[in-house]
Amino acid sequence: MSYQVLARKWRPKSFATLVGQEHVVRALTHALEQKRLHHAYLFTGTRGVGKTTLARILAKALNCEAGISATPCGTCSSCQEIDGGRFVDLIEVDAATNTKVDQMRDLLDNAVYAPTRGRFKVFVIDEVHMLSTSAFNAMLKTLEEPPEHIKFILATTDPQKIPVTVLSRCLQFNLKQMPPGHIVEHLTRILEAEQVAFEPAALRHIAKAAAGSMRDALSLLDQAIAHGAGRIEEAAVRDMLGTVGEDYLYTILDGLVAGDSPAMLAVADGMDSRSLSFDSALQELATLFHRIALAQFAPQAIIDEAERQRLAPYAAAFDREFLQLCYQIAIHGRDDLPLAPDEFAGFTMTLLRLAAFRPEMPALLGSAAASAPQTARTAPPRPAAPVQPAIPATAAPAPAAPARAAPAASDSDDWHAIADRLPLTGMARQLAQHCELAELAESQITLRLPPAHKGLLMNKGQQEKLQAELQKHFGRPLRLDIVLADVQGETPAARTASERRERQERAIAAIEQDPFVREVVDLFDASIDESTIKPV
Repeated sequence: MSYQVLARKWRPKSFATLVGQEHVVRALTHALEQKRLHHAYLFTGTRGVGKTTLARILAKALNCEAGISATPCGTCSSCQEIDGGRFVDLIEVDAATNTKVDQMRDLLDNAVYAPTRGRFKVFVIDEVHMLSTSAFNAMLKTLEEPPEHIKFILATTDPQKIPVTVLSRCLQFNLKQMPPGHIVEHLTRILEAEQVAFEPAALRHIAKAAAGSMRDALSLLDQAIAHGAGRIEEAAVRDMLGTVGEDYLYTILDGLVAGDSPAMLAVADGMDSRSLSFDSALQELATLFHRIALAQFAPQAIIDEAERQRLAPYAAAFDREFLQLCYQIAIHGRDDLPLAPDEFAGFTMTLLRLAAFRPEMPALLGSAAASAPQTARTAPPRPAAPVQPAIPATAAPAPAAPARAAPAASDSDDWHAIADRLPLTGMARQLAQHCELAELAESQITLRLPPAHKGLLMNKGQQEKLQAELQKHFGRPLRLDIVLADVQGETPAARTASERRERQERAIAAIEQDPFVREVVDLFDASIDESTIKPV
């Protein structure tokens, strides 16, 4: 027996098995049960959402030999012939290839004759918007005064192109795009029935690539089975789709938080070496910025707890206005890709734009305390929250790491020197820079973190990195405890911000006192744009 593709094999054959169109199914079910049958239906929606499938199920409901019902039997000859595409009174027309008025007239001439086998003669016209104006006019007369045995089911992806005179004579139903969750659930049921091994994460990539189309999802599923030699694995599906893994995206975010442009560009190099799609990467990056903004303004909108916890540190680290700008840069960078010298240049330029417009804020300090100053001024610190109980980084001390040379006695309690010396990047470095040393004992180190930066504690992986580096620095096992409380002194982050602010103010003062600048200001009645001044 020849192989049947999944999109055809698993095509829904009843309203009960149709996925994701409950609002349409409910309306049609009530109409069928109450025998309130219209003569013309219009199904609209993007490709692959079930327009023609729904039309065939409705045709079965109208012609089932057991009677008009929302639950056709599926076993009578009429139902089986409709499922097999052999029912003589179900006439399916592709308007994309039958656009002329003569073809429509021939069709309507046939409509006056009574059904041969069924209760109704059902005309399904797909992509009806492709008909010519003359063809629509020819159909209009039949739509106005249809014979009792005729039912029209029109389907289109572009209802705006259908004349209003036709629209007003149809019951219109708009089919929604399938939510990714529904697609994953449906694909899971199919794979379990087909006895195909799969990784759930792989199905999420397929659902996202399908963009709301169940038919596209099933076609991609067929392709993934072939690509993986009968097994569906996440890595293989990512390679097949050319999608960008989350690791790449979060590395970009870490580099942006830390002010580490080389780390961001290294991601682009890695993607280029694997021939990954830069267009998809910018799309996914914009989506990630959107999710982070949700975590800032409405965290309850993110249902997945694991996703909410992963996004929380970035929601705390990014300035809200800057995050909105990041989203705009990502989507405009994607639009600009066709205009770039090549996609790699367009993608890297977008990353550099993100870095260039990054403000200098306490929550966004760079990966090095003495990094080059930026042009923007430091934003005021956030208000402190009430003291909260200590949150241990780990339940037990990690195994001892290979010992380094013991630190000099002069810096054993100088947290500024220790934090600057630790080889940390990204969020882990931000955590260290925003803390102050509360206590250092033989087997434990306690840090104090201002409540305004408690979001840095949401990701325990960053705490574990900090603990591991502290163990290497001191050359002995140490348990890291971080207490949420107002700091008593100045954190490394606050000191760095203060130093940058002072350098900026000195630079502004030097410019304002410069004799030549003062002469130009007086001569032209000009003013100095302080945001353009950079200390050297």
